[in-house]
Amino acid sequence: MLNERQPILQMRRIHKHFPGVKALSGVDFRLFPGEVHALMGENGAGKSTLIKVLTGVYSIDEGHVELEGQELIVRSPLEAQAAGISTVYQEVNLCPNLSVAENIFIGREPRRLGRILWKEMNQKAADLLQERLQLHIDVTQPLDTYSVAVQQLVAIARALNISAKVLILDEPTSSLDRNEVEQLFRIMNNLKKEGLSILFVTHFLDQVYEISDRITILRNGEFVGEYMAQELPRIELVAKMIGKDLRLLEELPTLAEGEGSAAKEVMLEASGLGKKGAIEPFDLSIHRGEVVGLAGLLGSGRTEIARLLFAADRPDQGTLLAEGEGVATPRQAITQGIAFCSENRKTEGIIGDLSVRENIILALQATRGWYQTISRKRQEEIADEYIRMLNIHPNDPEQLIKNLSGGNQQKVLLARWLLTEPKLLILDEPTRGIDIGAKAEIQKLVLTLSQKGMSVLFISSELEEVLRVSNRVAVLRDRRKVTEIADKELNQQNVMQAIAGG
Repeated sequence: MLNERQPILQMRRIHKHFPGVKALSGVDFRLFPGEVHALMGENGAGKSTLIKVLTGVYSIDEGHVELEGQELIVRSPLEAQAAGISTVYQEVNLCPNLSVAENIFIGREPRRLGRILWKEMNQKAADLLQERLQLHIDVTQPLDTYSVAVQQLVAIARALNISAKVLILDEPTSSLDRNEVEQLFRIMNNLKKEGLSILFVTHFLDQVYEISDRITILRNGEFVGEYMAQELPRIELVAKMIGKDLRLLEELPTLAEGEGSAAKEVMLEASGLGKKGAIEPFDLSIHRGEVVGLAGLLGSGRTEIARLLFAADRPDQGTLLAEGEGVATPRQAITQGIAFCSENRKTEGIIGDLSVRENIILALQATRGWYQTISRKRQEEIADEYIRMLNIHPNDPEQLIKNLSGGNQQKVLLARWLLTEPKLLILDEPTRGIDIGAKAEIQKLVLTLSQKGMSVLFISSELEEVLRVSNRVAVLRDRRKVTEIADKELNQQNVMQAIAGG
């Protein structure tokens, strides 16, 4: 037994199903008084679903929850809050136009004869922030005049004011700088000493080991295990999150063997490129005909790098050059031969109410300008050619793209960008959520394109996939690039060790 004390919160054999999806299958979770318990898992592991079950957003299909030894049934976040369970989200869910004091006491303002006692409320809010959180601010000012870090502390103060027994912090550090993180951790340690139980959700491995007493790992909606943080080596944590037994790891040879990429022409070069709160400054070069993979856990900064390299986000520092020319906007990126397939194909990729044909020709038409319209006949020829080339099903170019499977939608997006004949193709999670056959076709296409001289930046949560197609892999951890691995050193063991760090 990990701890002889009785848990304040216990979730047993929790099941939650949605149509066609088992979000949680028999998940267990325990939280003890006065501890910080990290809930870990990759995208789709079930962390968010478990929190929503606990806080009454979702009902439980099977299983039960106990709080302080008593069965807990909550049907709404308000009932969860009344029971003593409060949540502070990454995006603070308070009222930015109200004052700090109003946000802390909203719905519970001190009143006399129906009128709010403003002076009393402001004084109580100031005392609470100063005594419990060591925060000295003007509580009469609107919440949105303060930083995200201060807003999160205000949300914590509200939870403390309603006598929370369990505090859930869901990605609280994702928008904070290092000093703000340290301030938050000091407060978490103080609250822990007071006996408050904290459920901490984060993707940052360094932070997990800095603040957490215990770790629970979920994978694919299932319970992997509960561990004392000091007894779980980092690389074992990574292995359990992505489902690898380190004792069985073997080197997986890549299909794209290196061919002296350093001697090839540089297609894209980033020097000291960074954006505060997104990714620390990094250097990265991509040579012509080279496939560079980005490896790292969810939240490590992979997508942030992709967006900076396409100039979709504006950096705070550094330079970005495509064949020696500066790149500052997506339009310039496209003009200089850079294409970007976003990981979020539903909202940043496909246009659901347009046909396959219309989605395919979209980028090419944009590069030509709307005064040089591609004729309908030429559109149909192009669509037919790429439907055949990429094996898109169904092969009807007039089918609405929203009616296609995820894999075929992804192929249409690839067709859209290939039609512009890019020099560099940025693929962010191109195989997420698609079947194994479509994955193999896309991987094969990446290798074929690189052999024809196209450069590719390949991002995937599946490490085997990154290794399979990449000449070189840049490893990310906690929003910074930590190393590059290539040639004979490029194998699962070395990449996972770099991801784990420490």
